[in-house]
Amino acid sequence: MLSMIKNKLLPFYLLLLLISSCTQTFETAEEMNSYIKEEDNGYLYKKTVAGVDYVLQYKPTDLLVNQELGDKINPSQIEKLRKQYGQYLYFNLSMSKNDQELLNGVAGDKAKFGQMVNELAFGMEEKLHVYTPAKDTLELADFIYPRMYGMSNSTSIMIVYPRDPKYLKEEYLNFVVEELGLDTGDIKFKLDTKALNNEPQLRF
Repeated sequence: MLSMIKNKLLPFYLLLLLISSCTQTFETAEEMNSYIKEEDNGYLYKKTVAGVDYVLQYKPTDLLVNQELGDKINPSQIEKLRKQYGQYLYFNLSMSKNDQELLNGVAGDKAKFGQMVNELAFGMEEKLHVYTPAKDTLELADFIYPRMYGMSNSTSIMIVYPRDPKYLKEEYLNFVVEELGLDTGDIKFKLDTKALNNEPQLRF
């Protein structure tokens, strides 16, 4: 009887072993950052169109946990924060032209400048889309656009989507940035859901 139970549980344990072996773990946030900045690992996407550089970077849960913990490592707090941040997918979208913020390119045109500021600050939910190959859309949870007033070499937006298992079962997801008045057309990235499901972790 015991051997029968063991035989039934064996596939389950093998599956757990396979999942755990797919997950990269790192001692430091610096090591993890270096890993996720390698395009081949499935967490960084780049595209340049009409002189505009687009960089989409996924931010793993443990980087956010580490950022909030700072120097105070508390095991119970770690799991609490992992559960909190783990409900969502966090991305940073960076856009630049000539190594400058997008607003710098339209600074001389008050109408265009005002329109772009308004879109970046309040209208990105209409410009950002994540959907499956079958066109099922994942609703945007939140986005944050910090004004840098020319002090940065790019325009960056933090983008948050719910971590919906139904969508992460897909082979890939399409991430689309609609035309922002830069003559680039819509910009599309193909997200690697396997990488998102097996995101790297930190050894706290």
